[in-house]
Amino acid sequence: MFKKIGIFSLLYLISLISYSQTRDTTNQSLKEVIIRDNRIELPFSQQNRNIQIIDQQLIKNLPVRSIQELLSYISGVDVRQRGPGGLQADISMDGGTFDQTLVLINGVKVSDPQTGHNMMNIPISPDNIDHIEVMRGSSARIYGINALSGAINIVTKTPNRTGVSANLFTGSSFNQDVSNGKTFASYGVRAMGNLSAGANTNHSLSLSRETGNGYRYNTAFKNHKAFYEGKFNSKNRNELSVMAGIVDNDFGANAFYAAPGDKEAQEIVQTSLAAISYKTSVNPNWIITPRVSYRYNEDDYRYIRTNLSKFRNQHKTHVINAEVNNRFNTPIGAFGLGLEGRKEQINSTNLGKRERDNFGVFGEYKFEKVKDLLVNIGSYVNYNSDFGYQIFPGFDAGYTFSSNWKLFTHIGTGQRLPTYTDLYYKGPTNIGNPDLQPETSLYGEAGIKYITGSTFVTASYFHRKVDNFIDWVKTTVTDPWQPQNFHQTNTNGYTLSANHRLTNSNSRSPQINAGVSYTHLDPEVKVLENKISRYVLQSLRNQLAANVNMKFNHAFSFTVGSRYCQRISYKDYTLLDARVSYERPLYNLYLDASNMLEADYIEAGAVPMPGRWYTLGARFNVFK
Repeated sequence: MFKKIGIFSLLYLISLISYSQTRDTTNQSLKEVIIRDNRIELPFSQQNRNIQIIDQQLIKNLPVRSIQELLSYISGVDVRQRGPGGLQADISMDGGTFDQTLVLINGVKVSDPQTGHNMMNIPISPDNIDHIEVMRGSSARIYGINALSGAINIVTKTPNRTGVSANLFTGSSFNQDVSNGKTFASYGVRAMGNLSAGANTNHSLSLSRETGNGYRYNTAFKNHKAFYEGKFNSKNRNELSVMAGIVDNDFGANAFYAAPGDKEAQEIVQTSLAAISYKTSVNPNWIITPRVSYRYNEDDYRYIRTNLSKFRNQHKTHVINAEVNNRFNTPIGAFGLGLEGRKEQINSTNLGKRERDNFGVFGEYKFEKVKDLLVNIGSYVNYNSDFGYQIFPGFDAGYTFSSNWKLFTHIGTGQRLPTYTDLYYKGPTNIGNPDLQPETSLYGEAGIKYITGSTFVTASYFHRKVDNFIDWVKTTVTDPWQPQNFHQTNTNGYTLSANHRLTNSNSRSPQINAGVSYTHLDPEVKVLENKISRYVLQSLRNQLAANVNMKFNHAFSFTVGSRYCQRISYKDYTLLDARVSYERPLYNLYLDASNMLEADYIEAGAVPMPGRWYTLGARFNVFK
């Protein structure tokens, strides 16, 4: 099966290249999107790593309601949802676990030391996003700890006009809850206000509320978000940036973590995030950017919502991160230097009171003195108060052998610290292991890229070795799960992806946006002797995602998206989604249909995902 998929994907990529070279187009370029590394920033076209971009146009076109659903259209990104609309989801990449991927907002890390289950509880929605950068591979050299299998950086919009916008939507499966006879349905309201004073000052404030009675018994939810971002620029190009957000998520957690006994479970997660940074030029060749960020998370898990005395777990975590990043331009190339300190604290009814400190030093060098060759090399030195010192080097190189073609290679290392849940959890079905050691990885990748203003194609092969791999295992079905360090796991894989954008000068012809990506993974699964694995066997083996959008007369738009997934120990399934929309300058009306094929599938644990779901919505905007 996967050979046929790979051949189809390759033929599709070739057709995109040929098509883009034979049509008269007006292009909307992705080539110069700046990838937001914290020290040495490069345009997308110059990057030597395997990076996928989800830009505003794709965000606008896809029939999705949440960031989690957006990410599911990038093959290699494994989104394991426990409900629709981003209710609760784990994010992993290329066969890794959900604790091995680092998520950032504007370069600010939002990882949770309690558990990766809370990582996507973030205070923004797709309406806030400028673009998303998906970086594959171990990236300690760039982002430090916990970027073992990759990193996802969500970049928010910077307003350039003053005005207000709103997005209102409602949806239903038209099925009924047999416990009360009510039809499953949901609705949402999102509003955003922007204040732009030219290049000097920009402010953005967004508020949202989404609620519904779920899609099966005890999956009702309420979600509230607020997010503010401000930028203040001086005449000498210094920039002060401030962002702050809060999210309150309350949902029924039937079968989310401990099926079948948790039918009456409920979870309430409240998260606050704030950051302030200042970018200044000390001289023409030295840029320095200090930043301080704070994240607070409160997780209240109620095993039986009507009996709070039984297996209720309450966790409060505080994470403070301070960093200083520098870039130096010299005659022999650009240098990056970064220092960071991070304190993590938790006060938990189950995990106890814990804290640990982490200190890191980044060093990078960019060399481009040889024509058509770009080399980046660097290292990250880390000290953790629980696990001591370690060093994580990295290297990437790219050679451009024509105006549009590039060969690239990347070698990276990474580390994932055990979470407090891994180490100290105590319960009837899960027991922590305080003797766990951090996971470490070695990642190598090589590939080829084709980039024009309207087309991006990449193909690559990678190998990742993880030492001390952490998986939850047990000996018999009735035993509790407990995490153990494996000696080593290896994953080989290859990726194919392409995106094409065609904007015809002839208004009668449709505008076309198309994308396809395919990932095949060949993991060496070595479960400990006589042990049952909880997470490693949930990894994807084959994943194909494709989408096509056509816009007619600059008003009517039609999008079809499809995803094919095959896991190691689960049946394969295909999802088909669609959106029809009508857009005018002041408003946009849209109708979405999700899971049109009524696929019966599970992404995480024992949670059956919804069948066909319809969403009707309207966007309004008024700008100066």
